[in-house]
Amino acid sequence: MTRALPPTSEPTERAWSEGFTVPLGGPSATGSGGRGYARVGVIIPALNEEQALPGVLADLPPVGGVWVVDNGSADRTAEVALAGGATVLREPRKGYGLACQAGIRAALAAGVEVVVILDGDHADRPGDLPRLVDPILSGTADFVLSDRTRGAEAGALLPHQRAGNALAVRLIARATGHRYADMGPFRAIRADHLAAMQLRDPNHGWNVEMQMRAAQAGLRILEVPLPYRPRVGTSKVSGTVRGSVLAGARILRSVWRYRARG
Repeated sequence: MTRALPPTSEPTERAWSEGFTVPLGGPSATGSGGRGYARVGVIIPALNEEQALPGVLADLPPVGGVWVVDNGSADRTAEVALAGGATVLREPRKGYGLACQAGIRAALAAGVEVVVILDGDHADRPGDLPRLVDPILSGTADFVLSDRTRGAEAGALLPHQRAGNALAVRLIARATGHRYADMGPFRAIRADHLAAMQLRDPNHGWNVEMQMRAAQAGLRILEVPLPYRPRVGTSKVSGTVRGSVLAGARILRSVWRYRARG
């Protein structure tokens, strides 16, 4: 099941940004303990998300910067991202992990303290960002993930997705001793810990690698149950059983590959 958003108006003409971000929140952004979200950076890997991105960007709370990484889109993903106030980076090599890495490099170079990764499909609710970020800003957690398993709307997590997630978290638990509830892509992590992980996976093993490295490093991990709804547009991964099987196979290979530390 997918959702559709009404068409957006034409964006204003703006130049491409390559690694420089204009703060969206600044000192007025408020967060846990009055520290605010000015040092929070949001990374949105995106492939052909022109329909969904306007809603994602509009629903985000004010933060220090938003980087949309265009991963070779054939639509107006970059233009609508610019119109929504984000910095656009281009990663022409296809791969979810490669797109995340490009955004992380820019966010770390900008000096953010917390990195948030959010898909560009509007399935997660960007307004829930404080529930992931506040435990980090308050010093009670290092790595916070969304748990979609209890709050997913009908049709948002298909049966083969749930089965794949369940198998992945069981295998991660066997390899690391830490039992996750989900593989939710909406996640926040302290920037220094993220930099130390030196994540390398180029594709959909990225989330597995991050979760395994976090457990292996002894980070304080928290999963927060959050709503999850059918995405806007068609999924590139879970829209078909074949796509989900291929992604699942990559994830299983990743669990085996990253089972050892380092």
